[in-house]
Amino acid sequence: MGIPSEMRDIWVNKRNGFIIASPLDDQNALNARRKLCNQESIREGFKNATIAAVVSAVPTLVAVRKIPWAKANLNYTAQALIISAASIAAFFITADKTTLECARRNALLEDALRRQR
Repeated sequence: MGIPSEMRDIWVNKRNGFIIASPLDDQNALNARRKLCNQESIREGFKNATIAAVVSAVPTLVAVRKIPWAKANLNYTAQALIISAASIAAFFITADKTTLECARRNALLEDALRRQR
């Protein structure tokens, strides 16, 4: 029981031999890479946003406790705005940089695929 060796050899050789990739396959691969780029941008942006939140939260909260001006003028809303502004800026800057880097890689890949044809 099983696949005879001649049939197996034919199937193995078929995989390496006469298959021609469709242009749709190339386009599907590019679309998949673009989707991965979006996910990568979001992931990197979130990482840097969390780091920025911690880095901006510590001095803000210490300043509110120790500096008299900050203690008098920075209520909870102001503290939250300072911390969230830093996080949002870090997220969008990082996501934009990652997206541009990924677009550059995709453009190089598209050029290489265009030259193959």
